[in-house]
Amino acid sequence: MNKPTTRHSYADRVARVATYIACHLDDSLELERLAAVACFSPSHFHRIYSALTGETVADTVRRCRLQRAATQLISTQQSIAAIARAAGYGSTAAFVRAFAVAHGVPPGVYRQRRQQRDRGTTGFDTGERNMTYPVSIEMLPPRRLLASRHVGSYDGLDSAFARLSAWAAARRLATVSSVAIYLNDCFDVPVDSLLTDVCLEVPDDTKGEGDVRATGLVGGRHAVLHHQGPYAELGTAYRWLYAEWLPKSGEEIADRPAFDVYLNDPRLLPPAQWRTDLCLPLVER
Repeated sequence: MNKPTTRHSYADRVARVATYIACHLDDSLELERLAAVACFSPSHFHRIYSALTGETVADTVRRCRLQRAATQLISTQQSIAAIARAAGYGSTAAFVRAFAVAHGVPPGVYRQRRQQRDRGTTGFDTGERNMTYPVSIEMLPPRRLLASRHVGSYDGLDSAFARLSAWAAARRLATVSSVAIYLNDCFDVPVDSLLTDVCLEVPDDTKGEGDVRATGLVGGRHAVLHHQGPYAELGTAYRWLYAEWLPKSGEEIADRPAFDVYLNDPRLLPPAQWRTDLCLPLVER
């Protein structure tokens, strides 16, 4: 087997692990089990995984569980103790400390603040008048992308990006940024029918291969909402953009999908520092 083929095979095997982790966050996820999923020996698996993904297996599992916990705090009424157990923590106190380090506030405060913000966004109280995000009208450049189609809940985007990043790393591709293109409306279709293209921005001459295809964004006028914080909060920001900012802006939406541009690496920073541009295409003037 030649070296490029070997690297591609390794990337495919690491991608299987990313998918397995995302689908089994409630399991113990021992190193030996994950090595078996990738068909590597445990002694070499963690080195190969780290080399292709840029983080350790333990870091991936911790980050994914805390990200899911943030979503559960916002979207469910589960107790913090139950969420802590689901995230793999032996005590609520340990979970509270880890969550506070990642998100900047304890989980109870995080839940309270986000629920208050959501009530304002949906018009349940007068908080909507005090809620705002920074939005600018920008002429965005065209982008060359490599895309992989994800079907289902947005909770699976993390593992979809992990698979695509491993695929690109195995081919030593130069990437500029990560992009998610939303192909249908999460408010109108069932969760299991959501369609998202997870993408890496690449140089213009980059070609796709197999399920990873070359595509692009045309650029032009966009409303760009500049968001900082966990990805679990992006849904609230989008609802505000459509319900509050757009009707008052005098702008009209162009017939192209909205997309996110992820401006820093979630593997290297706590969720409170994750920066995302939410890009809504507008009719040209």
